[in-house]
Amino acid sequence: MFVLTLLADTIRIPPHLLAKPTLTSVQTEIEKRYPNKIIVDVGLVLCPYGPPVEVGDGILVPGDGGAHHQVIFQCVVFRPFVEEVLVGVVTESNESGVTVSVGGFFDHVFIPAYWMLNPSVYDESKGLWVWTPTYDDDDDEEEEEKETVEPVGNDVVKQEPGSEDDEEEPENSEGEEAEEGNRFEIEIGSEIRFKVKSVNFTRITTTMKGVQATTTSTTTTSSNTTAKPLSSTEDSGTKNGNDEEGTGVRRRSSSADLSDEAKHPAPMQIVGSICEDGLGLLSWWNTAEEEEEEEEDGMEVDDI
Repeated sequence: MFVLTLLADTIRIPPHLLAKPTLTSVQTEIEKRYPNKIIVDVGLVLCPYGPPVEVGDGILVPGDGGAHHQVIFQCVVFRPFVEEVLVGVVTESNESGVTVSVGGFFDHVFIPAYWMLNPSVYDESKGLWVWTPTYDDDDDEEEEEKETVEPVGNDVVKQEPGSEDDEEEPENSEGEEAEEGNRFEIEIGSEIRFKVKSVNFTRITTTMKGVQATTTSTTTTSSNTTAKPLSSTEDSGTKNGNDEEGTGVRRRSSSADLSDEAKHPAPMQIVGSICEDGLGLLSWWNTAEEEEEEEEDGMEVDDI
């Protein structure tokens, strides 16, 4: 989730800092410029890490009283890798999916509808996504198909289900309670565990055609997470985004016209998934874990 990245840049030291040591002045300017800044294809810079690795000689530019130094330095960057599992807080829910905030400093995590746990539906009345597992349906159907067999002397009498009216009412009430118990809502403000499926970077540029946004998407295509991404050129025969042998990450670019002054997309967005066991709201799985722990504790007490 957090990585150390080596960056190189030209840092300008203003005249009022020239009296201080060069390393101190350079560090001060780096701390002003880079924290909370998103660098395309790198990630969200949180803070510089340690003193600058290398500082070049100062260069004076005509008409500018500051000194310009070529600097190499390290920064702590937030950039989760694909297939990493993170925990965040649900901030918004709509028909398209769920928006999640991570750590209180990154709010552009989106879990689309097709990456929800199956089966999930959107409740328009509450404005929430609801997971409705059906893991008990098969058992109920098997029980309904079975016929009760009672011996009467040497004969065997078969009774069809539902022949006794007195037993129907409690069964229906139990079924309604089961349906309510199998309804899990993704509530706003709840903690949610998700898996990263892709990291998208968007670069907004102004061209002769207007304002355009170019998005670069990094996704996984195999179990190999140490492979390098494909080159952006199409000369290698991977025009359709197909992976080369041993490649686990690919990049694709697309452009969208924003000349109509529409809302610009986020410069960095993470697409997540909860379509696996153990993913989703923490309360869904913590309850099961607590019940298992209570059962284990009870067994230990019985043994004593």
